[in-house]
Amino acid sequence: MNKELILKIKKVLKARGLGGILRAVILRAWPVKPRMLSLCQDLVKERHGLEIGGPSAIFSRKGNLAIYPHIARLDNCNFGQNTTWERSLQEGYTFKYDQDRPAGFQHISEAVDLKKIPDGTYDFVLSCHSIEHTANPLGAIREWMRVLLPEGRLLLVTPHMEGTFDHRRPLTNLCHLIEDFQRKTGEDDLTHLAEILKLHDFDRDLGAPDFAAFQVRSARNLEFRCLHHHVFDTSLVVNMIDYLGMQILRVEAIRPFQLIVPAQKLT
Repeated sequence: MNKELILKIKKVLKARGLGGILRAVILRAWPVKPRMLSLCQDLVKERHGLEIGGPSAIFSRKGNLAIYPHIARLDNCNFGQNTTWERSLQEGYTFKYDQDRPAGFQHISEAVDLKKIPDGTYDFVLSCHSIEHTANPLGAIREWMRVLLPEGRLLLVTPHMEGTFDHRRPLTNLCHLIEDFQRKTGEDDLTHLAEILKLHDFDRDLGAPDFAAFQVRSARNLEFRCLHHHVFDTSLVVNMIDYLGMQILRVEAIRPFQLIVPAQKLT
């Protein structure tokens, strides 16, 4: 057993006891399937889409929301060629998301600035646990809407604060997101850094380094993009999508902390 795994087990044991370890094992072995699974599969079936920050385990064949096998073609957007999650990326047809599907096009672009992509290119956009790493969520989603075809779909998966290491932080309100949108807040923003360093629950963050390393990494967030700028719950996600004028199709929360919201572009 490697040291990293032992550390993760110790963290779960300290934070949630033996029962927490058992629940984590059960959820990994038998992931909770959302009731809207068939809806989401139909949303992408044999269509051409764009994922922000993929690939995402939840969308894989063994994931909670297994939609990758149903997609005709999927491109991807990542902010840089080297990221914390994907070590080395090359622009071009290099994005591999499913064993039986051809590789999609890998874009190297900011999520809020997809200028290389024309209006109305995609049938759908996927985003799983990327919006919380974005300093201007409304600006990002507005840009994703631009590259969608009329009546195109967005499938947004975000963390619910109560199930994550953000649970001690105050919930972000819609007015704050609107201010970031109007100011065109950039990815170099560190407005929430002091709050994060004070309230981050390290016992729930299995991938976090020690505090000193976490502090250094957080201060260099423009390079690493690991900070959760904002803190979400169900009502905030719904209000955010509604503010941008999209039609919400369903809302569902699944354990341990996933919020799933498919929405449709109206114009």
